[in-house]
Amino acid sequence: MGMALKHEGCPVSLWDSWSRNDSRYHAGECAKKWESFGGASVPVTGATVFQMARQNGYKSAHGHELSWNDEISLDEETPANEPQEDHRQLIKYLEVLFEPNENVGYVTSSWPRDGKYQPSKGHCDRTAGQLIKALSDCGGDMGAVIGDYNMEAGAWIRFNPLDGKDVKNDNVTEFRYALVECDSMELSQQRRIIEDMKLPVACLVYSGRKSIHAIVHIDADSREEYRKKVEYLYEACKKAGLSVDTSNKNPSRLSRMPGVIRNGKRQELLAVNIGLKSFDEWKEYTEAESDDLPETENAASFWDNIPPLNPCLIDGVLRQGHKMLIAGPSKAGKSFALIELAVAIAEGRQWLGWQCAQGRVWYINLELDDISCKHRIRDVYNALHIKPEHLTSLDIWNLRGKSLPMDKLAPRLIHRAREKNYIAVIIDPIYKVITGDENSADQMAAFCNQFDKICTELGTAVIYCHHHSKGSQAGKRTMDRASGSGVFARDPDALLDMSELPLSDSIIKQSENEAVCKVCCQWLDRFGKADEASQDDMCSEVRMREICRAVLPAETCALMQKEISKTRKTIQQRTAWRIDGTLREFAKFPTVDLWFDYPVHSVDTSGILKDAAEEEKRPFFERATAKRKEKAADQNEKNRIKFENAINFCNDGEAPTVKQVAEYLDMKERTVRSWIDKYDYKIDKNTHTIAKNCDE
Repeated sequence: MGMALKHEGCPVSLWDSWSRNDSRYHAGECAKKWESFGGASVPVTGATVFQMARQNGYKSAHGHELSWNDEISLDEETPANEPQEDHRQLIKYLEVLFEPNENVGYVTSSWPRDGKYQPSKGHCDRTAGQLIKALSDCGGDMGAVIGDYNMEAGAWIRFNPLDGKDVKNDNVTEFRYALVECDSMELSQQRRIIEDMKLPVACLVYSGRKSIHAIVHIDADSREEYRKKVEYLYEACKKAGLSVDTSNKNPSRLSRMPGVIRNGKRQELLAVNIGLKSFDEWKEYTEAESDDLPETENAASFWDNIPPLNPCLIDGVLRQGHKMLIAGPSKAGKSFALIELAVAIAEGRQWLGWQCAQGRVWYINLELDDISCKHRIRDVYNALHIKPEHLTSLDIWNLRGKSLPMDKLAPRLIHRAREKNYIAVIIDPIYKVITGDENSADQMAAFCNQFDKICTELGTAVIYCHHHSKGSQAGKRTMDRASGSGVFARDPDALLDMSELPLSDSIIKQSENEAVCKVCCQWLDRFGKADEASQDDMCSEVRMREICRAVLPAETCALMQKEISKTRKTIQQRTAWRIDGTLREFAKFPTVDLWFDYPVHSVDTSGILKDAAEEEKRPFFERATAKRKEKAADQNEKNRIKFENAINFCNDGEAPTVKQVAEYLDMKERTVRSWIDKYDYKIDKNTHTIAKNCDE
C-alpha cells in the first residue's frame, strides 16, 4: 500500500494514518520504510492495489456503468478496464530468471479434467534470448510467439532452465529456483507472509485465480541439495503460517506465465527481486529470527528478587550446573583423578582437599575397556579407604569403541539422563568425541556448546579432561597449556591444570625418611612400644630403626624390613604434581601439591613439595643435571637387567661363578665384582658362586 501511495504522489502521512488501524502498527515505521521505496521496473501502482482489492471481492458502494454522456468526477471511482495481455511482463520474467542461452520450458495447450484445465508437455526448444527477441518484436501479440492458448486456462512456464531435450527433472540444467504456492488463504495475506519472511523471491506472480506464485532462490549444486533446501524452505513457510502446496517440490515444476489472460484476469508479474538476496542469507536471517534465545531483562525487574546461586558441587571450585576442565600431560593420572572425583561426589567425601556435595554422578568412560574400568573404580575405593555406602549413586557408561561425535552423543546422553537427577556428568576423555579441528576456534566453540546444552537440559555439572599441547610448557600461562584452541581454557567455569614437579634427590630422600619413620611407628604401636620413641626420634629413619631393633623381636624386625623395602620402592615410583586453577565463580585458590601413588592422588600435607619448582621453570643447568642423572639411572637399570640375565642363564640356571659371568658378558672380573655389590648380590663363601643378597 505504501509503495502504491508513493508512486501516485501521496504524502507519507496518508499511509501512516491508514496504518494506525492495524494492530501491527509501530510509530515511525512507515516513514522509515517510505524512504526505502525507490521504484521498480514493474512498480506497484494505485491500479495494482485496486485490482488486488477487486480480486478479493471489493465492490464500490456507489459504482455504476458509464454512458457516453456521463461526466467523470474525481469523487467517483473509475472502473477498471478489461485486462490485456502484457508481453513486457513475460520479457521481464525471462530476463530475471534465465541466461540468454538457456532453454525455457513453457506450455500453452491444455485440456479440461475434473473441472480444471491440465497443461500438456509443452515446448523447450527455444532459449530465453530467442523468446525475448521474438516478444520484443511481436507488437504485443504474444500468441504469435508462444502460440495461441485457452484464455480460460491461461498458460504455464518452467522456472528452471532445461537442456532442450525434454521437460523432466533429469533435463534440468541448473537447480536455481523453487516454487512457493498457497491457495488456501487470501491473496493479501499470502503476499504479506511472503514479504514478512523476506523470502529471496526472484519473481512474484499472481496466478489469475486464488494464489500468488513466489519463484524463490535455491541455487543448489545438486538434485540432493535442491531437495534438502526445498524441504527447509517449505518447513519455514509452514511455521510462518503459509500453507504451501508441497506437490511443487520437483525442479521441473510448472508455474503461471505472467502477462497472459486466465478466465478474464491477467496472470500478473507483481514484483521482482524482493526479500533477501540469496537462500543462504535468508536461512541465516530466518534462524536468527526464530531462535529460542531468552528475552532481554531490565535490571529493575529482578533487583529485589534475585534467585540464589547454584549450590557448590566442589567447595570453592565449581557450582552445580557448571562446567569444569582438568588439563594435564600424559602420566598425570587424569582419568584416576576423575574416578576419584566421581567416588567423592557419590559418597559426599573430599576430593584433593575440597569437600564435594553428595549426589548421583554419571561417569562416561570412552577410553578403557569395560572390565578395566570396573576394576579401577574398585581399586580407587580401596586405595582411598572409603567404605562404599552409596554405590547406587555412581553410574558408569562404558563407550569404548562405541563413542560418537559430541554433537550426536549429547542428545543421546540427555535422553538417557533426563530422569536420573545427576548432579555431575563426567566425560573421560574428550579427545574421543571432538568434532572438527581442535585448533579451530569456531569449531571448538560449537563443540563446547554441546556441554552447555547438557548443563541446561539436565541442570547438571559437566566435568571433562583434556591433554596438554605438545612441547615444553615453559612460559605458558595455565590457560594456554591445553592442546588446541584457547576456547578449551576459556569456555569452562573452572579450569584445573596439572603440571609435574621435578623430584630432586633430597626430596626423594626426605620422602623415604618420612615413610620409613611412619612404618616404624606403626610397628612400635602394634607391640605397645610407641612410648620408646620421642618426637625427635620420629623424624629420623636411622634412630627409629635402632629403637625397633632394640625393643622388637628379631623375627618382627625382619617382617618390618620387608615392609620398609616395599615402601621405599613405592616412594621411588610415585610422581609429584601441582594443581593450579582458573575460576569464574570463585576467588583463585593457592596451588595444591599432590603425590600420585598409583592408583590415587593424595595431597602433600608435609610441605615437602611446597618449594619444588616446576620442571620448565628450573634454571637450564639444573634441568641439564637432572637429565644427566635420569640418563645415568636408565643406563644403570639396563646394566642391572643385563647382569641378572647373565646370572640366570650363563650356567644353565645354576648359580654361576664370577669368571663364568665375566665370560658371558665379555667384561673383566673386577667389573663383575663391582656389579655384585652394586646390585645387591654376594659371593657364597662355600661354593664361590654368586647369589642374591637377602639381607638388609
